[in-house]
Amino acid sequence: MKLIDEYFETAMEAWSMMQKTSGDEGAEWAERFERYFYEFIDELKKWWATLHPKLTNIDEAEELPEIKKWLEQIPAPVQLNFLTELEDILDGIDTERFD
Repeated sequence: MKLIDEYFETAMEAWSMMQKTSGDEGAEWAERFERYFYEFIDELKKWWATLHPKLTNIDEAEELPEIKKWLEQIPAPVQLNFLTELEDILDGIDTERFD
């Protein structure tokens, strides 16, 4: 759980810096945000696999204390991405990402 939170915090820090910068520096922060956001999602998938019983709908998932904590902190523009990833995890969809 600690590693998930570390990736989450790093992604949110990069998001914050991305909002304050522009040009090449802004692009670097955007890349960093994306990388750590998806590291967070990958660790979330590992954690999710350990949950018993398995949740099957997004409403139940959103009620988990950990998910609630992250949702409260995620900036509005990123919430849809997070919820989409969470739905994919619930549905067992493993998305491939390419840089």
